Amino acid sequence: MKLKDLFNFRRKRPENQTSPNDNLTDEELGELWTQCPSCKIMSYSRELKEQLFVCPKCNYHHRIGAYQRIEYLIDPGTWEELFCEVKPSDPLQFVDLKPYPKSLDAAQKKSGSSEGIITGLGSIEGYPVAFGVMEFAFLGGSMGSVVGERIALLCQRAVAEKCPVILLSSSGGARMHEGLFSLLQMAKTAVSLKELGDAGLLFVSVLADPTYGGVTASFAMLGDIIIAEPRAKIGFAGPRVIEETIRQKLPKDFQTAEYLLEHGQIDLVIPRPELPTKLAQIFALHGLERKLESTTL
Repeated sequence: MKLKDLFNFRRKRPENQTSPNDNLTDEELGELWTQCPSCKIMSYSRELKEQLFVCPKCNYHHRIGAYQRIEYLIDPGTWEELFCEVKPSDPLQFVDLKPYPKSLDAAQKKSGSSEGIITGLGSIEGYPVAFGVMEFAFLGGSMGSVVGERIALLCQRAVAEKCPVILLSSSGGARMHEGLFSLLQMAKTAVSLKELGDAGLLFVSVLADPTYGGVTASFAMLGDIIIAEPRAKIGFAGPRVIEETIRQKLPKDFQTAEYLLEHGQIDLVIPRPELPTKLAQIFALHGLERKLESTTL
């Protein structure tokens, strides 16, 4: 069934009666309406955006882009993007369906992002932070050499600025196109966060749907405080691989944020609209100084 038909199938209209949707293409209708993957309800896209892409019926948190997350999390006028000059290369001259450089070009056009993570400085309700947010639309948010290097540089900048680091993860894991170079980023990011901790600075890890593989096995689960969005899928291997390995049926809610919270693997599950305020409360509890006045408090 085409998207256009979804709006017209409930009742049969007289032949001379038209609908405002009749002259719209499926692409144009897709820009006006968004279907929830969970409850299948259709929401007006503009209203859904105002609700930070959280379904009004079932509270499903839609996947959103890195710059959309920056827009709702970081105080207006405070964002300074850093390390854009760190760009990917092709050390293995990797080719699958197409050469790696062509995959990178396609990912940049699709996501509007230069790489799998965007990093910079800003403030959250007045508290200065070093912030990194992964872009799932860029090759599944996979962690390659650039992702690891940008996180390392962000931690170094945080030490210099004496501010906390917030990393928001949404990733399928390590990037296969870079082989061992990608896997080495697990150790690199862990060492960078150890240096951050040695400097007495706070690291808050925020997990969005999905967070898997080498990202989960490294920096994403090393936070002093680990927060997840509701119903986010979080794990190392996927459920099907685990079931085939252990030959047992997994619980229905296995690898969800709520399951991990119940079993002590994360600290908090916080809805997207509440995250800026909750982070500000965490900063206050840790004695951090608010340097900028916020209009949201």
